[in-house]
Amino acid sequence: MGEPPLSHLLQILNPELSSSDSLSILLSLAAIVFLIFCSACFSGSENALFSLNASQLEELQEVPGQKANAINYLTRHPKKLLATILIANTFVNIAVVMVTSALFQTIFTFSVYPWLGIVLELVLVTFMLVLFGEVVPKIYSFQHNIKVAAMLAVPLFRTYQVLKPLVMVLEHSTSIIDKRITKKGHIFSADELTHAIDITSELDTPKQEKSILKSVVNFGNTNVRQIMRQRPDIVGADTSLNFKQLMLHNIDSGYSRIPVYEGNLDQIKGILFTKDLLIHMNEPDEFDWRTLLRPAFFVPESKKIDDLLKEFQTKRVHLAIVVDEFGGTSGLVSMEDIVEEVFGEIQDEFDEDEHVFTRINANNFVFEAKMLINDVCRYMEIDATIFDDVRNEAETLGGLLLELNGDLPKIGTELKYKNFTFKIESADARKIKRVKVTLVP
Repeated sequence: MGEPPLSHLLQILNPELSSSDSLSILLSLAAIVFLIFCSACFSGSENALFSLNASQLEELQEVPGQKANAINYLTRHPKKLLATILIANTFVNIAVVMVTSALFQTIFTFSVYPWLGIVLELVLVTFMLVLFGEVVPKIYSFQHNIKVAAMLAVPLFRTYQVLKPLVMVLEHSTSIIDKRITKKGHIFSADELTHAIDITSELDTPKQEKSILKSVVNFGNTNVRQIMRQRPDIVGADTSLNFKQLMLHNIDSGYSRIPVYEGNLDQIKGILFTKDLLIHMNEPDEFDWRTLLRPAFFVPESKKIDDLLKEFQTKRVHLAIVVDEFGGTSGLVSMEDIVEEVFGEIQDEFDEDEHVFTRINANNFVFEAKMLINDVCRYMEIDATIFDDVRNEAETLGGLLLELNGDLPKIGTELKYKNFTFKIESADARKIKRVKVTLVP
């Protein structure tokens, strides 16, 4: 009976090999295959368990048992899971290197060129571990994460129990490092994030998308005063109106909610919802509509709009009265104003076109003087901080021009600031009404 083909091959590679060496080589090859399989399992389980979403986790935990308990524990302790995989994979990889090295020394003789044996061993081991122990299992587990997670969760949990002392040491060490890195972490400013949006956006990215991203970045730095409707523009109702007068006033206003005051806007008594009036439309003029008022929500001018949005959501209100430091009414802000700060002007089918903005060409614009400076900058697509040096407390374009001129300018007056020219197109004895803005390139 002839010798097996493997024995012939081994005799060619090294004539000094004995039959016992052949058995040792077979066992070493089997050990390498097993170890690479273990490495593939650990690598695959990492991808599978960390890629599970909420619905997939719920599916795996539907049937209570050992498998569901293991998956539940491992996914709730991701640091322990990762430490177990890293430690186990490290041990497996070291074992592969040791067994492969012993196998090479048995089969080959590199006494003349020992470095050649080291190079071949490193290349072969690296290739096997990367291809069969990392790449292939991770690709497969990503595509079949539920199947792989269900199959390997229990063995991985058992491995964690065996390696628990080492896992605890590694987890504690990484927690210390993580805390130190977190303390020294760099906090990006809004300007840095805005600049990052400019330099990372692709050339074909729509300007509207970039504008929305910038608005989101600056959202937490914007206060209520910058977006509120100014006091002169507030439409409210006096408590002295009878029911018929109130109904006509509400129809003319076109708003679903209006503030109600007594005497002047500094004495807000509540908010009137138009829908609350509908069931009382046939009531006489003497009907006491003031009983329908809802409590008003007051906020200071300095409140950040991200905090206000949370309060709107919590209190389930859509309108707030803005008060100054003396308790007087300085403006009004709604949920729509906050949304418009991110997405731009929103108009529904009931909004009238107020013609507060006209674009003549790329460098010439006509604005209503009551427009907020932030909105002017957004329409002109310029940085909202460009007027910070001169605006002081001004929030509207008209207020900015009063700061620049020192007093009320006359019609036709031209004011210059940096590369901007402001021409007063309409004004009266009390305020500026319309301004032409020219941007000099």
